[in-house]
Amino acid sequence: MAAALILLVLLAAVALWIIGAYNGLIGLKNQVANAWKQIDVQLKRRHDLIPNLVNTVKGAMDFERGTLEAVISARNKAVSATGVRQTAHAEDELTQALGRLFALAEAYPDLKATGNVAQLQEELTSTENKIGFARQLYNDVATQYNIRQATFPTMLVAGMAKAAPAELWQITDGAEREVPVVDLSADKPAP
Repeated sequence: MAAALILLVLLAAVALWIIGAYNGLIGLKNQVANAWKQIDVQLKRRHDLIPNLVNTVKGAMDFERGTLEAVISARNKAVSATGVRQTAHAEDELTQALGRLFALAEAYPDLKATGNVAQLQEELTSTENKIGFARQLYNDVATQYNIRQATFPTMLVAGMAKAAPAELWQITDGAEREVPVVDLSADKPAP
């Protein structure tokens, strides 16, 4: 009788643990999906701002059409990208194209004086910061999910929860990893 009771308690404990592990994995899987959707929301905002910026600078930068077309092309690739790796790569290309556009815009005093360009640049910068935070959250949650499903004993339940490793958002452009060079030498003329 006592052995049957102990066995029943052990089976109940194992069943409760399996339920808890399963529910924990499902919860983390949903958090990863939610974190990805948060990135998606910010990327949509970014993608929506870019045509406004391009249209604002188009008239003043008519002979810089190649740069504008590169931004539009990169935006279209980013909008149609799917999956973490493809999206990260497309967004890196878009960031580079926007960087070239902003650098060119700095060379045009009329554009710098236009409030619309400055406002759109500020909105894009704010959006870039939000994207960065959303990527960080996604990677944190995805890492937590990956660790949970790969560690013993939860890995025994991972198959039942249809858990698969979540892909992390990674820098695909080697230039982004380079440390910027700051030169404050006295040889430079004072502003």
